[in-house]
Amino acid sequence: MSSLESHGQIMSQQKIAVLGAGAWGTALAIHLAKARHDVTLWSYRIEQVLEMQAQRENSYYLAGIPFPETLKITDSIAALIPTVDAVLVVVPSDVFRGVLQQVSGLIASNNVRIAWATKGFEPESQGLLHGVVSEVLGVEMGVTVLSGPTFASEVAKGLPTAMVSASEKEGEAQYWADMFHFDAFRMYTQTDIVGVEVGGAYKNIIAIATGLSDGLGLGANARAALISRGMAEMMRFGQALGASPETLMGLAGLGDLVLTCTDDLSRNRRFGKRLAESGQTASVVIDEIGQVVEGVKAVRIVKRIAEPLQLDLPIMEQVYRIVSEQSLPKEAALALLSRTGKSEIKLF
Repeated sequence: MSSLESHGQIMSQQKIAVLGAGAWGTALAIHLAKARHDVTLWSYRIEQVLEMQAQRENSYYLAGIPFPETLKITDSIAALIPTVDAVLVVVPSDVFRGVLQQVSGLIASNNVRIAWATKGFEPESQGLLHGVVSEVLGVEMGVTVLSGPTFASEVAKGLPTAMVSASEKEGEAQYWADMFHFDAFRMYTQTDIVGVEVGGAYKNIIAIATGLSDGLGLGANARAALISRGMAEMMRFGQALGASPETLMGLAGLGDLVLTCTDDLSRNRRFGKRLAESGQTASVVIDEIGQVVEGVKAVRIVKRIAEPLQLDLPIMEQVYRIVSEQSLPKEAALALLSRTGKSEIKLF
């Protein structure tokens, strides 16, 4: 009995386009290919495509992790999209709209499934990504967001992983769950797209804060306090946007928050830690990391959304002041420590 059959999930082979050959897109493409789907990984950079085709790995983002033999790579989005059953978008949030616009003109019918595993807000609209999907592809499309506590390298290696597939149409969420639910990978379903997206975006802000705290040597107690109070902020912000508290207590909220705040595989945590240790500016540290630090973009957008709503988000506020170079890490820590006490029960 195959691994797929033993878990009760029998799904016919699907033709899938994974758009975005960063660490996360590559890891998901590897997993889907292992699950015996017909997968093509797209990158807009021809030099990256040629290198991956020759080396059969993504040596820049996931060095040493070989591609399955069946995984294909291309730089031609125009030739790829009309041939597939499903499209998974895994690109940085600032190019998300542009990639969707390319896809929009190539989809032959509404039978093509669309999902995204991008986390964060779109800088142009300063909104969550499902709004961009609706604008570009139309509200009638059945669309799905995939999120949860995941590091790309662990997914690519086949280590145990759990995620959430969220769509307003339960059949769409289940489609993607069945596609991914293979071997040591578990995919749960949800209908709360807003909650899943808020969790995936806000946790990066708190990860920067915990990295700053650890970089300052403030200890494990401080880290635990930041995670728990950061959770309260995430729920406060999420509920203001219409998210369900239950969603934020799940994999896409609490699960992702804990993972991102406690392990140095998180680039947001590494960014905060390095910022505190080095005394360098945010732009210099981002260049050192060499990858997108979504929390830096997210905190600026959350700040703009939260101000007219008069939301009390003190950790976010201090992270914003640091990345915009209005405060030093030590000053931000002092500002948080000097806040007056209040009832913990009134979290939201």
